[in-house]
Amino acid sequence: MPPEYRTIFEEWSPPIFLTVATILTAIIYTRGWFAIRKTRPAQFPDWRLAAFLGGLAILWISIGSPMDGFADALLSAHMVEHLLLMSFAPPLLLLGYPVVPLLRGLPHPITVHIIAPFIRRKSLRHLGHFLTTPIVAWLLMNLTFLGWHIPAAYDFALEHEFWHDIEHLCFLGSSILFWWPLIRPWPSRTHMPGWFMLLYLASADIVNTALSAFLAFCDRPVYSFYLTQNPLHISPMADQVAGAVTMWVIGSLVFLVPVVFITFTLLQPQKRSRA
Repeated sequence: MPPEYRTIFEEWSPPIFLTVATILTAIIYTRGWFAIRKTRPAQFPDWRLAAFLGGLAILWISIGSPMDGFADALLSAHMVEHLLLMSFAPPLLLLGYPVVPLLRGLPHPITVHIIAPFIRRKSLRHLGHFLTTPIVAWLLMNLTFLGWHIPAAYDFALEHEFWHDIEHLCFLGSSILFWWPLIRPWPSRTHMPGWFMLLYLASADIVNTALSAFLAFCDRPVYSFYLTQNPLHISPMADQVAGAVTMWVIGSLVFLVPVVFITFTLLQPQKRSRA
């Protein structure tokens, strides 16, 4: 292994808060999943447990593993980190139908005396419904995505660890809101995504494609941070193109695969009615 890569691994240590929070969340969810599975086995099959735990694992890998160190050295690694944080962890977490299992997994006094009063507040419930409205969720995710990729904001986040953590929280939170109207985790009102969701996903892919294309075809390095901090001695332009292509291809697949699935699902009733 090259010494530069070895240095990143040697300087890495597991983030205590994130690691403990991830493990506790996994324990709470698993406990609640087993409890609710007794009464709703069809609604909580094994794959939902695997999806939620997989989402937690991807979340930890993206910002808790040595990948975070490589993201500080390579734009391409940073783009992979963002993809995991925005496009893989959120849908997996939501596919686990996390709301009720997490509530059931907490100690009963905490649920009754601390969590329940907040859930009963109409203002918070109205806020939740507003934030998960498709138009609002789409705007929040895409504006967050574009905003943090403005060169000044991007470089600032990399130069200041606190704001780098805030950036990650913004990506994760806005992406959970974005995927919520598509997955509608129980006990949200469940309905099959309609044709509007195709526009919802396709337009998000256009935003991703536009940014990726700009980074891929720009004739200069966009982010000055990688000009001054380049411990792996990789060409900043080659790194930028690799990161842009990764975000372009994988990011588009993340949006377009659900488009195909939704289209196929929506056409099925029409085929049956014709038959």
